[in-house]
Amino acid sequence: MMAIAEERYGSTSVSHVYSMNENHRTVTRKRVQASTFFLLKFIKEAFLPQGYPDSVSSDYLRYQLWDTIQAFCSSITGTLATHAVLKGVGVGDQSASAVAATMTWLIKDGTGMVGRIAFAWFQGSNLDCDAKKWRLFADILNDTAIFLELTGPLFPTYFILITSIASVSKAVVGVAGGATRAALTQHQARRGNMADVSAKDGSQETLVNLLALVVSFVITPVVAGHFTLTWTLFFIFTCLHLYANYQAVTSVVMDSLNKARLQILVNQYMKTGTIGSLEQINQEESVFLTLRQRYPISLGVCFGSAVTSMEDVQEITWEDNARYLLALKDDRIRVVLHYDATSEDIIAGCYETTTLRGLLLGVEPQSTTSNDAGLILAQMREECKRAFSSRRPGPREVQKIVRLLRRYSQLTLTDFLSRAKTRGWRLEASQLGADEWRSNWSATRTKLS
Repeated sequence: MMAIAEERYGSTSVSHVYSMNENHRTVTRKRVQASTFFLLKFIKEAFLPQGYPDSVSSDYLRYQLWDTIQAFCSSITGTLATHAVLKGVGVGDQSASAVAATMTWLIKDGTGMVGRIAFAWFQGSNLDCDAKKWRLFADILNDTAIFLELTGPLFPTYFILITSIASVSKAVVGVAGGATRAALTQHQARRGNMADVSAKDGSQETLVNLLALVVSFVITPVVAGHFTLTWTLFFIFTCLHLYANYQAVTSVVMDSLNKARLQILVNQYMKTGTIGSLEQINQEESVFLTLRQRYPISLGVCFGSAVTSMEDVQEITWEDNARYLLALKDDRIRVVLHYDATSEDIIAGCYETTTLRGLLLGVEPQSTTSNDAGLILAQMREECKRAFSSRRPGPREVQKIVRLLRRYSQLTLTDFLSRAKTRGWRLEASQLGADEWRSNWSATRTKLS
């Protein structure tokens, strides 16, 4: 017999060898390794995307394992909360009114719907930019909502208020959790197979919820009426839930730039002249939301938010051929984008403002300043120290800093982006959170002058 072809199914050990016998008929011989045992093969096909592991990102397995643990814990604590809410609305109480229980449930659901719409309105555009932070926030808020539902029956007078707040919290969790799950799924799908990855993720979650359902059947009759046992289980599973969520989001290695990752890259570039790897920068990125930042950056702002007086006009470094303007006002760095600004212009504007923010926050440039860029960076650092040490800088000082910043950007931006691409960063998929305002300041400048 003569072998004429062989084939392999993806990166698995399933392979075929085709041979031709004496009668010129094709014979298939199948080699099956132990790893293709039927049960394992079924599990892989049913719960993992086709082509795994080649069809997903390298962080897929670790994230999914931790996500499975947190989903199981959340299902258990959710069961405890459901039992408390049903008890609070009067289930099992012969004196309770069905109408009153129904009205309480409707109020709870209604406030949750309003909360869902309001949160999507206020924060919908930010969920893509900081998917890991909002993912962790959603799970922390989910535990808070479950805590409120458990405490509801303890305060009958305020039961409706407590459950309504919990319902709003869970509505926010639904929006933030669903949106960030979609963002993470998009990151994990490497072959345009987002639907397959999402479907298998749903299958994994369904299996976990099924297992949690079986466990809930066992523990619910046991904890019913036992205050101490209920709260003990809640705290144990909540702690495990939060730990698993933290491990899950920190295991994600995003290859797109948002403001936080860009800030870390720019700071490192100023200090060492190098660009960090995907794994390194993602490990340094904080996964916790911050209520207030020093010198926050706003991209694509309204022209009027940056220029409100002649003093503001004097601070801006006007360039007719520029596609963005920088303005520092009320300790906020603003970028006004031109009508013709492209995605490259947005990255350039964000690179400049991130460099400025790093200097304002105390980043020390690299000690070697023999080249022009290093000299400009050192000069700009001294100007920032002098201008922002104890007072609000004047128009001339701000203008000088911005001019130095523009010169530094012209000398280093191309090198920075080239190094970033070499390290695996996807610049075309940046999530920098630019707003939609666009301006034409050439005409505006003519009128003002």
